[in-house]
Amino acid sequence: MRNLKIEAVEDEFYIPSVDFDATTGICELSGESYIEQTDEFYEPLLDWLREYMSLPGKSITFNLRLAYYNTSTSKKLLDILQLLKLHQQKGFKVTFNWFFDTEDVDIEEDIDDFREITGLNINMIDNSIS
Repeated sequence: MRNLKIEAVEDEFYIPSVDFDATTGICELSGESYIEQTDEFYEPLLDWLREYMSLPGKSITFNLRLAYYNTSTSKKLLDILQLLKLHQQKGFKVTFNWFFDTEDVDIEEDIDDFREITGLNINMIDNSIS
């Protein structure tokens, strides 16, 4: 299985950086995400995660470092979290680290909402210490 890497693009619509490593199981999404074609961007990421999770004995660490994301991205983040929760329910180790600015109360509320909806443990990490 190949790694998935996408360089961030900052233009009219911001595309986040993607670094999914098939060897280590460490997946990172960082930057800003307000994309016009959200499905077109995120479906390959979800497909990659599904393929990775279909391999035997694969734990995963997902590091989310989005400084900003739009509503359509939020829906795709929920899809990612639900996929990770299913993987965890199958007995695999899943770690989800959400790096954020602790002064951003909106993101903190989003994290709480995602936790409640998915039941997945989300480690909230102060971005200033990472």
